[in-house]
Amino acid sequence: MIKIAPSILAADLLNLEEEVKLIDKLGAEYIHIDVMDGHYVPNISFGPEIVKKLKKITKKKLDVHLMIKPVLPYINKFIEYGADIISFHPEADDKSNQIIEILSKSNCKPAIAIHPNVKFEEIIHFLPKVNLVVVMTVVPGFGGQAFLDSELRKIKDLYKFRKENKLNFEIEVDGGINKETAEKCKNHGADVLVAGTYIFSQNENKYKNLIDSLR
Repeated sequence: MIKIAPSILAADLLNLEEEVKLIDKLGAEYIHIDVMDGHYVPNISFGPEIVKKLKKITKKKLDVHLMIKPVLPYINKFIEYGADIISFHPEADDKSNQIIEILSKSNCKPAIAIHPNVKFEEIIHFLPKVNLVVVMTVVPGFGGQAFLDSELRKIKDLYKFRKENKLNFEIEVDGGINKETAEKCKNHGADVLVAGTYIFSQNENKYKNLIDSLR
């Protein structure tokens, strides 16, 4: 079954604790945390402290997406504060193999994210080393963007590569996810869907229906 990872970037930040506790009860598997530094992407969001705080109020897997440059100096703090999955963009740090090694030796699952400008062939050598791959179906930096159909091919390529090489990483899709695009992603082989605006832009009484609709 498809897993759902609501992105708190789109949540009501003035009521974040209540929003996360509500999502926790409604069947989502992961809580997605977008970390942006204003360097790798033209926006600033959360730091490691948000992971530490959320760990105290939810038992869901904390799925941390690092959109930062460099990555290595900050990786241990996110591990220490309780991230369950950490994805990063390999082109943002030339110490990518070292980062994956650090994550692999911790209690945190290593993951990579693929920017729309990065070709599938450029990340193939990382695939045997990670537990999850994030396919970005928008240009990272801001929520609420339109889904890029061009990135569906990467989902299909990842699914094929995983099967042919008997690997077991999850394929997560992040960006522009709604009921229609979720179906496209599922049909191409996605395992996890990140949804922010689609879920949090609605009345909280509808959250469960929206989460279920993505499945």
